Amino acid sequence: MAQIFKPSANSITQVGLLSVAIGVPTLWLGIAGLSRSPANTKVQVPKNQPVPFSHQHHTWELGIDCRYCHTSVEKSSYAGLPATETCMSCHSQIWTNSPLLEPIRQSYETGTPIQWNLVNKVPDFVHFNHSIHVARGINCNTCHGPVNEMHITYKGNSFQMAWCLQCHRAPERYLYKDSSPSGKGLTPRQQVFNVYWKLQEFGTQAKYGEDQKPLPNQLTDEERQLIRGDYAGAEPWETDKIAAGKKLVSEYGVKVQQLADCSVCHY
Repeated sequence: MAQIFKPSANSITQVGLLSVAIGVPTLWLGIAGLSRSPANTKVQVPKNQPVPFSHQHHTWELGIDCRYCHTSVEKSSYAGLPATETCMSCHSQIWTNSPLLEPIRQSYETGTPIQWNLVNKVPDFVHFNHSIHVARGINCNTCHGPVNEMHITYKGNSFQMAWCLQCHRAPERYLYKDSSPSGKGLTPRQQVFNVYWKLQEFGTQAKYGEDQKPLPNQLTDEERQLIRGDYAGAEPWETDKIAAGKKLVSEYGVKVQQLADCSVCHY
């Protein structure tokens, strides 16, 4: 019987099979990597706004409480965005002629709300409730990154489901109690915002008295990580922190068995 394929067909077949074996996983990994990259998630990509609002200037340098602008963060699923009147409560007196604030003045004069560009937005099929998380002591920076350091606000985390489930499956890693004297008697909700007052007073660097002992009421180690935006919760080998977290889970009434149910976020 005559030979149908040339000897080179063996080499071509081997190269083809090898290309498929390498190419398909490489393509899959590339797509997966792209879906998690800032090009898709927009993490750490500053978003332009009608007015170049600086959280660092207003919250850290001036010490304005988060709740002054985000008025419903403690009682609603939606944190809220500041009305023009909120901005004008200060800027009718200071920086009254700044060109950067012209959109604010125009909004106030015409009664047309400022169209802020949302930085953090979950899909329509996802429900997120700010008030529940604040009531359990989850700090703003845990999810939003180092907001106190942002000149132009950017997305601090991806908010992809796998990221959320890290906490929902092991909330004891992310709950903590302020161990400084100023944290005594605070509710979890009060502790969330007390962090920023401590930052105002003491800054981020550890301070020591004449006796070389740490000054009371300054930021704890967990809070310093929160302020930097890199708090990843207690590690599995930090057994004392995990045990303390489990105690808080029970104290706060966190229903761990339900946290990973689909219906908690999707309905």
